[in-house]
Amino acid sequence: MKTLYMVSLGCAKNLVDSEVMLAVLGQAGYTVVEEAEKASLLLVNTCGFIRPAVEEAIDAILELALYKEEGPHKLLVVTGCMVQRYGAELLAEMPEVDLFVGLDDFRHIDRLIQNITLDNRIIINPGPSVYMMDSATPRRVSTPSFRSYLKITEGCDNHCAYCMIPSIRGPLRSRTMTDLIVEANLLERSGVQELSLIAQDLTAYGNELGGQANLVQLLEGLLENTEIPWLRLLYLYPSSVTDALLQLMAGQPRLLPYLDIPFQHVSDRVLHAMNRHYNQAVLEELVRRIRVHVPGCAIRTTLLVGFPGETEVDVALLVEALKRWQLDHVGVFQYQDEEGSRAAGFPQKVREEEKAVRYQWVMETQAEISERLQQRFVGRVEPILIEGLSKESDLLLEGRSRYQAPDIDGCVYITSGQVYPGDIVPVRITEAHTYDLVGEVFKGEEIL
Repeated sequence: MKTLYMVSLGCAKNLVDSEVMLAVLGQAGYTVVEEAEKASLLLVNTCGFIRPAVEEAIDAILELALYKEEGPHKLLVVTGCMVQRYGAELLAEMPEVDLFVGLDDFRHIDRLIQNITLDNRIIINPGPSVYMMDSATPRRVSTPSFRSYLKITEGCDNHCAYCMIPSIRGPLRSRTMTDLIVEANLLERSGVQELSLIAQDLTAYGNELGGQANLVQLLEGLLENTEIPWLRLLYLYPSSVTDALLQLMAGQPRLLPYLDIPFQHVSDRVLHAMNRHYNQAVLEELVRRIRVHVPGCAIRTTLLVGFPGETEVDVALLVEALKRWQLDHVGVFQYQDEEGSRAAGFPQKVREEEKAVRYQWVMETQAEISERLQQRFVGRVEPILIEGLSKESDLLLEGRSRYQAPDIDGCVYITSGQVYPGDIVPVRITEAHTYDLVGEVFKGEEIL
């Protein structure tokens, strides 16, 4: 019997690739199992973006390799960004892996595992990936059936000094609007209530198509041709968020009041070294424009501390900006040298101990901001997308508001009311904590 156990690591974009492989292998007769020991095929789809992600992938591979010792007939296959990045180096490092597959060939995973030989353990095209899926690509959604991701581009042209994505995923490649609308329709028919648009940079959509399409036009097409109630935007480049986009959001309640915009830093000097194409003044104006056009919009960002040459003064600028902007969600990462990146060769490295101190400083600042901002929801009635039973207790339900993205933000714990996963229901918020809210299903009048 052909059985499959899969581990999908990294970002939502990588998860979509995993869903393609799930569909292809399902068509080939594989049944997904929840326990690795019951699988004939052990599959790890890796991330290779940063060192911690590579370390996580290696740990996952070695853990699954233990099951091969108990069942030598099992196949261990590794795919994804780490394979594309390191290529043939992995062959000698991981002899326990039966097959490595890069980013251009994972869609043929069913055929590739049938033709493994000692001389054919790695399938990869050298250099950056060139593949891009379309709506005809098989895909088995692995998220709950009521929410999904729509990957609108591949690759990236931004070339940040610390980032390896362009050398792994390749240059920007945008799918056509027609193709994306076809896939959105397919997802809608399967029951999707929340569709999150993802890309390395959503605002770059259509840049290489010579004016044939842009993000605003795509959103207008999705609004016109689908009835999916929640459309969420993840990963926008700060200097490319236009007034036209914000005005569209303001007039379309199905476009959720939520923007994920990685700032990375606020110090002009650090941003220039990072090769980010904006400065603090642009960020100040961006936050102002969002608040003017889409009042109440939740802003999520990510920040990078410990970049080469960063000083305590730079971090103080960052902390002061957070206090001034009062952002809803902030993720913080500690910089690590990535082999092959320009930043890896920069001087003035920040000590690991100092990175940890700066990380803690920023995190504690944001925690105080978040705890205060969350209080504004108490007493309000908000539409909540029900996820199901809480991970914390079977006595609670769990859901998310328009201001909380799946897997990265907090949630809403629901203490009373009879609802079902995938429902969007009014919930009165009764408590607010640093990242999570608590509420009860509201049976009164209109949603605020």
